[in-house]
Amino acid sequence: MKKILLFASGAGSNVENIIQYFKNNDNISIVGIFTNNLHAKVLEKAKHHNIPSLVFNKTELNEGFVLEKINKLQPDLIVLAGFLLKFPEHIVAAYPNKIINIHPALLPKYGGKGMYGMKVHQTILENKEKQ
Repeated sequence: MKKILLFASGAGSNVENIIQYFKNNDNISIVGIFTNNLHAKVLEKAKHHNIPSLVFNKTELNEGFVLEKINKLQPDLIVLAGFLLKFPEHIVAAYPNKIINIHPALLPKYGGKGMYGMKVHQTILENKEKQ
C-alpha cells in the first residue's frame, strides 16, 4: 500500500480531485490532509472523506513539529496541492524525490503572497515567460 499525504491551504479542489482519482484504488491510501489555515475548506473535505487532518502554523512548519507528524505517517509521497507557504528545506531533505508540488506557478519566481489561482497565470502571461 502506497501512502499519500496532502498539503493544502484553501478550498481543496485539487485535494478533492486526488481523493476521487484514488478512491477505488486498493494500492493507494490518502493518509492525511495537512493545512496551515484553520478556516480552509479543505478541512471539510478531510472530514467528509474520513481522512485525518492537521492544522499548524508557520512556526510549527518551520521548526520541526510538522516534520514529526509527517514522520509518524511515513508517507511514500507528499503532494503540495494548493499549499501556499514555502515548504521548508528540512522537510524536503527528509523526503528526497517524494514531494510533488502541483502549484501552477513557475517557482520560486512566481510564488509567494498573492500568487494563486488565475493570478499566477495572468502574471506569467503578462511577463511573456517562455516556460
